[in-house]
Amino acid sequence: MPIPLLIVESPTKARTLSGFLGNRYRVMASVGHVRDLPNNASEVPEAIKGREWGSLGVDVDNDFRPHYVVSSDRRGTIRDMKAALKDASEVLLATDPDREGESISWHLLELLKPKVPVRRIVFHEITEEAVLGAIEHSRELDRSLVDAQESRRILDRLFGYKVSPVLWKWIAPKLSAGRVQSVAVRLVVEREEERKAFRKAGFWDLEATLGGEGREFTATLVRVDGKRVAVGKDFDAATGKPGNGGVTVLDGAGSAALAETLRASIPWDVTGVEEKPVTQHPAPPFTTSTLQQEANRKLGFSADRTMSAAQKLFDSGVISYHRTDSTTLSDKALQESGRTIRGMYGNEYHGGARRYRTKVKNAQEAHEAIRPTDFALTPDKAGSRFHADEARVYELIWKRTVASQMTDAKLLRTTVEITAAGVGGAPCVFTASGKVIRFPGYLRAYVEGSDDPAAELGDRETLLPACKKGDRVSLPGGDAALSLLDLSPKSHETTPPPRYTDASLVKRLEDDGIGRPSTYASIIKTILDRGYVWRQGKALVPTFTALVLTVFLKEHFRTLVELDFTGRIEEKLDLISNGAMERLAFLREFYFGDGQDWSGLKTMVERGRDRKGDYPSYRLGEDPVAGVPIVVKVGRFGPYIQRGAGGEGNTASLPAGVAPADFGLEEAIGVLTAKGAGPRIVGVDPKTGMTVYVMDGRFGPYVQLGETPEKVMKEKKEKKEKKEKKEKKKEKKKGTKGTKGTKGTKGTKGTKPAKPRRASLSKGESIESVTLETALRLLSLPREIGLHPDDGAPVESNFGRFGPYVRHGDDFRSLESGEQVFAITLDEAVELLRQPKRARKRAFGAAKAAPLKELGANPDGVAIRLFDGRYGPYISDGAVNATVPKGVPLESITLESALELLAVKAAKGPSKRPAKRPRARKGKAKT
Repeated sequence: MPIPLLIVESPTKARTLSGFLGNRYRVMASVGHVRDLPNNASEVPEAIKGREWGSLGVDVDNDFRPHYVVSSDRRGTIRDMKAALKDASEVLLATDPDREGESISWHLLELLKPKVPVRRIVFHEITEEAVLGAIEHSRELDRSLVDAQESRRILDRLFGYKVSPVLWKWIAPKLSAGRVQSVAVRLVVEREEERKAFRKAGFWDLEATLGGEGREFTATLVRVDGKRVAVGKDFDAATGKPGNGGVTVLDGAGSAALAETLRASIPWDVTGVEEKPVTQHPAPPFTTSTLQQEANRKLGFSADRTMSAAQKLFDSGVISYHRTDSTTLSDKALQESGRTIRGMYGNEYHGGARRYRTKVKNAQEAHEAIRPTDFALTPDKAGSRFHADEARVYELIWKRTVASQMTDAKLLRTTVEITAAGVGGAPCVFTASGKVIRFPGYLRAYVEGSDDPAAELGDRETLLPACKKGDRVSLPGGDAALSLLDLSPKSHETTPPPRYTDASLVKRLEDDGIGRPSTYASIIKTILDRGYVWRQGKALVPTFTALVLTVFLKEHFRTLVELDFTGRIEEKLDLISNGAMERLAFLREFYFGDGQDWSGLKTMVERGRDRKGDYPSYRLGEDPVAGVPIVVKVGRFGPYIQRGAGGEGNTASLPAGVAPADFGLEEAIGVLTAKGAGPRIVGVDPKTGMTVYVMDGRFGPYVQLGETPEKVMKEKKEKKEKKEKKEKKKEKKKGTKGTKGTKGTKGTKGTKPAKPRRASLSKGESIESVTLETALRLLSLPREIGLHPDDGAPVESNFGRFGPYVRHGDDFRSLESGEQVFAITLDEAVELLRQPKRARKRAFGAAKAAPLKELGANPDGVAIRLFDGRYGPYISDGAVNATVPKGVPLESITLESALELLAVKAAKGPSKRPAKRPRARKGKAKT
């Protein structure tokens, strides 16, 4: 008997639905998108290959008609669904309740072409009641939502595929631009530039430690002779000087002298006591944005890691849909949360339903906030059902939702003002603030920045001893209400604007209307994956490539990376989703222009491609001696420093893992000078009398015995110049091809001069730390340990691609440490060679190499360690290994960043190696 075919996106969601729908429905998963625009040349359909717009997959001359292709890994899924259609009574399209989900449903409809009735159902939580209710209130596919999503996809394809080739031509290959990602990069870059322009200022104040009624508290000097004492906000960030003449700026000597005067002026007077009742309201339940922000602040999770955990929770049916910009709760959720609050905390903690108004413009991704589907599933109960990440995110969601429906917290804030006589009797005023929680309200369930409300409630209170106006302050032992226990000058420094974190960048994107809930995590992941940004703890730091890229985009594609323009694009997409704007008119205007102020993407790309001038760069300043600019450019092998026109001695690679704000003109001159000074001399080899050098090369630092012969140096220089000339000519391509030159005649073969002996530095060694003894040991390699007793062939030890090893002919075995290369005996080496080979990643005699660093433990108590592997440093929890991204300093890796890398790796699953294809022999057809 035919039954309905219900299609969702996620296999986990499909299993959850099947659990309570039983055999009444057949549930299948599309596993995300089933078709898209072609991603590479091999996917471009034959029908459009050779067309000018073929690689785009969008016919810009024919109403922007998209040409979709079915993903290779979804063909089997579509085949299975078509087979299932034969026994289906109807099709229920139950993809996610947003534009993207609507679009997936449309693509499924286009591919499956069902002959049975089709209905679209939408539910915001995976419970039997919600799903059956959605089936009862099904609807037609919303073509306006599909048009909005399709317009977004086409727009992003046009932007990326048209602008990126301009970057390849003028900056470097493999760079990419994106409608939203480039704006996000610009934000991160501009914040770094603010930090770079920042000038630090120092200032002082006084802190008095006072006591009374057995309590100690601190009062800070705030006014001297009626003028406010300067604090950080009073200094100009660009100059480091006070921007307000109406403040008193204390230095170290002045504050120390004032402290002595004030000590001598005891007793002081209490000149004011103010008590003010304060009502503190709970925060609304989570939207996608606020969940990502809070998880980053409290748990240290990246936006991507948070959304991965939330997706699993939603698919398991325990939270409502997690891509939403609404703070609304359903009547059912309001009733259930109220019952839970009254049962757990008491009737006084619930004063009725709280309804929140969504502040985001045109909230449309879903119609309810992120919340638990069953409030009886408390965090304690959920902890045993889920892995650590999901359990911690669920706890955040449960507590935030419950707290949002609890009563206000009632506090009493107290401010005490104390006045002392300063120089010449000038009044010096200190203030101290206290806070008492009279009724905790929602704070019983949820405290910002803490996972333990019970422990934090006491910390949120600052109790001041009882005092009144007219009371006095004396030295200890006096009969005054308060005692002066200590008076100390305190130094402070202004701080630069903080770098963006996932939390603050998501908030900024949302505030400016850039992107939508479903895109925030992918935006940050994209700019990280493409090397425009790297993490320093939680902070997002731009690379120099990002700086050069942003300079170029702001000069030639300025409108495209303006915040207002990107926000207006989002508003127009919202209009399309509401049926208030026509899709084709929107795309035409974006690509061809509006005939007025906006020239259109097509014209802008042509101007950028055909621009005149030098390759883009980021200016660091001017060399004070040479009087020429020093800039950062991006080459084939990454960003580098160039002085003036470049050439010998005027270019150098940028140090790895350096933040642009911490690398300026002075540092650049230092790098250029160090490179120009030539290799460091370590000493002289007593056997040969030759000088031993240590230097840096393209593949890392190494030691060298003797000087490089002049002929070798000349050949090397000519080869380098020839290569640079070829690359420059290839990259420039300004529209005309040069004529081919005649081939030079081959010179006669001479005796090739011998290259000097070289050896790479071992792990842990640096150019500065290498001694003559270490250099000579490395240059002595390979070390002949002795002759093998079986055949008399030599047994050697050395360092190789995969670390230290011993070798006998073609037989290799790994060593446990680099020191064994020089210490292993012949007997030990022979015994090791007779052992069966082990996996390369495991060294002989040890289950695993010693970690470089113990980072701590994850929430399950499993140790997280940093190791040095054959392919570079990596993080491991014993089950999952995650490579440390290139350029990230090992000392900057924290437990939080390590857990994030492991979560991303775990989400990707094990690496899939393609099956080896048989190689066809020459002259014979493949079988």
